[in-house]
Amino acid sequence: MRTYIKSDFNCASWKEVSVYYADLKNRNLTDKASFIQWLKDKSELEAVLEENMAWRYINMTIDTTDEEKSNAYSFFVNEIQPHLSPEEDALNKKMLHQPWVKELKQESEAYAIYFRSAETALKLFSEKNIPLETELSELSQTYSGIIGAQQIEFKGETLTMPRAANLLKNPDATVREEVYKLISERRAQDTDQLNELFTKMVNLRHQVALNAGCTDFRDYKFQALGRFDYSIQDCLDFHSAIEEHIVPLAKNIVQKQADKLHKVKLKPWDTEVDPDGLAPLKPFEKGEELLSKSIAIFAELDSYFSNCLSTMKKEGYLDLDSKPGKAPGGYNYPLYESGIPFIFMNAAGAQRDVVTMVHEGGHAVHSFLSRDLELTGFKSLPSEVAELASMSMELLTMEYWDKFYDHENELNRAKREQLESIIKVLPWIATIDAFQHWIYTHPNHTKDQRTQEWLNLSKRFGTGLVDYTGFEHVLESSWHKQLHLFEVPFYYVEYGIAQLGAIGVWKNAMEDKSQALENYKKALALGYTVSIPKIYREAGLKFDFSSAAVKSLSDFVHAELIKL
Repeated sequence: MRTYIKSDFNCASWKEVSVYYADLKNRNLTDKASFIQWLKDKSELEAVLEENMAWRYINMTIDTTDEEKSNAYSFFVNEIQPHLSPEEDALNKKMLHQPWVKELKQESEAYAIYFRSAETALKLFSEKNIPLETELSELSQTYSGIIGAQQIEFKGETLTMPRAANLLKNPDATVREEVYKLISERRAQDTDQLNELFTKMVNLRHQVALNAGCTDFRDYKFQALGRFDYSIQDCLDFHSAIEEHIVPLAKNIVQKQADKLHKVKLKPWDTEVDPDGLAPLKPFEKGEELLSKSIAIFAELDSYFSNCLSTMKKEGYLDLDSKPGKAPGGYNYPLYESGIPFIFMNAAGAQRDVVTMVHEGGHAVHSFLSRDLELTGFKSLPSEVAELASMSMELLTMEYWDKFYDHENELNRAKREQLESIIKVLPWIATIDAFQHWIYTHPNHTKDQRTQEWLNLSKRFGTGLVDYTGFEHVLESSWHKQLHLFEVPFYYVEYGIAQLGAIGVWKNAMEDKSQALENYKKALALGYTVSIPKIYREAGLKFDFSSAAVKSLSDFVHAELIKL
């Protein structure tokens, strides 16, 4: 409910927006109460603008070929966004100079965290970065368009990449090989363009860092992402822990798969197939079925969870099916004004789509639980907490996946795939994060040097049991499919940190489900009003991703996997 922004405001021009910034900049603040009201009005403006931008982005990603939707998004990026940074900088300066800031910091950790974020933004702000950020947003949109346009023709049918990927689970090796080659050939068409695009983005990001007075983009991004509760060295140690404790488990899984397929090494089209020759799991046909069964699963856990998805269904705040022209990936977009998030994904009838749905559903529940917090800034979640919500939901819902499967053997197979995927994805997370650390601390690298570093890391965190002979080019550019590298740099290690936390939530639920769910909900309802370690503690966890923690939790997952 708007109390400050006019009901007919729709962000049609910068002039329409600037009126509110002028009011906030010029308003006379006479006491603590007027300052708090000013903060609330500023928060409402942020919520309205963020939601307006969100809908433009959502509509554009649903159909990247729609010129009108693309133009609407580009309008915000080019005509509104460049003006926001200097205005927000001015408001931050005014806010932090008020005499009541110190008092509010002492009264509330929520305000202390909020003001700390503003202080960081003030420190990093540079007028020179405004056109660079605009250009980076446009290049990110270019990446979505390139990937969204990728599709193949197979047996007379046009397939999006998510649907084509499902065929890599086909028991028939000739089908898998043919599809893999078609996918590889199509992606190869964009390799040079994506390499050039990424090089341009790296150069721009390095300049952004220098303009902000930082050593490099890693230094800049660690501050911008608000990583106050852990360090660069903690991330590097995490990579080593994954290499030591997780990679051997992943290698063991792949070795068993190769043995069952009677191969010394797998071919790249063998990595997703069931080693026992079973057809790929087919839990649903269309997004509508996926949603209805997900709602039923959430109801088994907690009626609040299912009500969240039901509300989104009623309001039409989901777009689930894969289709031509749709941007890649999946996301839950929090909409701070309406208080109802939007889920976007590319469902193609696979088990991984079930996981994506409950994952994004976890994000959605988080959005609902934190939507009534006083300021928009309190709802702006650190990724280590946001991903805890989603990854925990993946594991918490597993025992109810029978809604998708009639036979226990299929249910157990889905669970086994989920636990194996955790073991397999952690090395990938370490690879992507280590790659970014190298990229942005070597900003002047060449394309060949970048490729070599990727191959070095692939060897460090890989199993060595996949034979890419004849497909070396595929391995060299396999990082292109990770949209985070292009669109949200340095946002990836959080998945690994949160995955450990999620395993802890699941372990707690096995011991006392009611208490674990209560802790989970309390933690998510905090938004970002206390530190990350405190949020984890509220969830019944310790914020710890040390080598010892990695080993302990990986041993637990391995033991559960053996039971299946």
